[in-house]
Amino acid sequence: MQSFRSRCASSSPSGRRARGFTLIELLVVLAILTLLAGLVGPRVLNQLGGAKAKTAAVQIADLDKSLELFKLDVGRYPTTEEGLEALVKKPGSANGWAGPYLKGGVPTDPWGHPYRYANTSGSVELLSLGADGASGGDGENADIRNTP
Repeated sequence: MQSFRSRCASSSPSGRRARGFTLIELLVVLAILTLLAGLVGPRVLNQLGGAKAKTAAVQIADLDKSLELFKLDVGRYPTTEEGLEALVKKPGSANGWAGPYLKGGVPTDPWGHPYRYANTSGSVELLSLGADGASGGDGENADIRNTP
């Protein structure tokens, strides 16, 4: 059996290797993680922006279909003054209205802005102004509209 003194001697600092990470190793790992985040982060955020634009396009298509149902029942599209609210609440001059045509009310676009609606000479235009809420733009700020 080994004596206490010999056991202590073998576990002295000079006889064993310290466990753990050095500062240099931690800095190298941190640099690698920062590099990966710098390369992957922007691509993920771009995909998120693209998803919002696709969501807006799908919502516009749904609104367009609801407008078609309104037209089938009433015989016309809602006027610009009646707007998209005519799909939820019956306008005074809408004989044959069988709505509501939208569940849960009129949605806002994925950026929280209301959709724009215009009825000009019997053709309707639905429009989302994109992330910036202003006309024009490109990328995530581009306008999204129904295709007549």
